[in-house]
Amino acid sequence: MNTDPTARRVLCFGDSNTFGVRSDAPDEGRWPVDVRWTGRLQEELGEGYEVIEEGLNGRTTDLDEPGRPGRNGRAYLVPCLESHLPVDVVVLMLGLNDLKTVFGRGPAEVAAAVGGLLDVIGRFGAKPVLLSPVVPDPGKPLFADVFGAGFGDTVVERARGTAEALRGLAAERGVTFGEAGSVAEPGPDGGHLGLRPHAALATLVAGLVRRES
Repeated sequence: MNTDPTARRVLCFGDSNTFGVRSDAPDEGRWPVDVRWTGRLQEELGEGYEVIEEGLNGRTTDLDEPGRPGRNGRAYLVPCLESHLPVDVVVLMLGLNDLKTVFGRGPAEVAAAVGGLLDVIGRFGAKPVLLSPVVPDPGKPLFADVFGAGFGDTVVERARGTAEALRGLAAERGVTFGEAGSVAEPGPDGGHLGLRPHAALATLVAGLVRRES
């Protein structure tokens, strides 16, 4: 907690890559706070900001996944924002879990759902920074063990399409946009960020947040 009442409050709302799952050993939990991009973002922004980490494994934009309660991002976004008020900037990175085959969604549907989240954020007067999710790499050694067939054979194509769809959404809405996959790639499990990409993503996001501050 930053006790400076003038600090800008930055809420990072996302899935397992905001939670910071270890890509080299997902069963062992998450990277330490000083490794995760959210922690590094706090260090880069400094004492004039307070970074609030709100990542959850498996979180979707607005979908309920069978057997995994509480993953619907839209259902949680309002209470999340209300519990952290006042919020100045919301860094939003969701959409990859929407591409699971069980949901049958494509890039256009993901972008439409993200648009709904932007509407919610706007009602709270916070400025959004929209990030496209990291593109998975099925060629990584642990991908099959960690993700199995849950995303299907076309996940890379659909993830890249989602990045473009979100870029278009941001342009349409006049929202600050960053492509996470342009600076950060998944580690050994092919879906979660490796050690060094966390630092690169933090640097990208820090620049985008300062633009909105």
